[in-house]
Amino acid sequence: MRGVRVWARLLGLARAVVEDVWIDDDGAVIVAARPWAREQSRCGICRRRCPGYDWGEGRRRWRALDLGTTRAFVEAEAPRVQCRRHGVIVAALPWARHDSSFTRAFEDQCAWLAVNASASAVAALMRTTWRTVGWICARVSDEARAQRDLLAGMRRIGFDEISVRKGQTYLTVVVDHHSGRLVWAAPGRDRKTVEKFLDLLGPQRCQQIELVSCDMASWIMSPLAERCPNAEVCLE
Repeated sequence: MRGVRVWARLLGLARAVVEDVWIDDDGAVIVAARPWAREQSRCGICRRRCPGYDWGEGRRRWRALDLGTTRAFVEAEAPRVQCRRHGVIVAALPWARHDSSFTRAFEDQCAWLAVNASASAVAALMRTTWRTVGWICARVSDEARAQRDLLAGMRRIGFDEISVRKGQTYLTVVVDHHSGRLVWAAPGRDRKTVEKFLDLLGPQRCQQIELVSCDMASWIMSPLAERCPNAEVCLE
């Protein structure tokens, strides 16, 4: 296997060409790369092919997973394109999410660790800050949410409200009884909050709901009776 392919494999540079590798004055490994030709000139959000706009702010670096105890970065041009939907925007790069200064592999590992450890522990291990860990988790979860419909195929759901702070601050939560997953939550415990979820669910999926567990609160029961005519209500 050629040396450049080894570096691409080590740093998770799929659909990219490694151009050069060196060690900078701080002792970090720098890997210069460029996307494959068919991956270039794409919108950073919708990934549609777009005409080029300019070269942006020049070459940038993205923090990659450490190589043992040595920091590693990917360096590349960051041109901008003119997208019909999103306007002038930095072109998509296969190794990083939009508006991020970290590689996908780095962010995916941070997000996995954050599920199993505290943000401060993840920050110490990954040599970053706990605020950065939070931003990374938000980007990873937003991408995963966009690729998966959490409300698809639900038949049996449950409504409840929980107190999140001292005083009268509540969240209305919805769970899928079949999978046991929390599928939706929003501030408030009133009719408008329930209607917000039912609007998101849509008329067709409301018709498919067969069973709803909830208490006898009228702000839950009334909109359910109107929107989910086929649902049997099970009082908690």
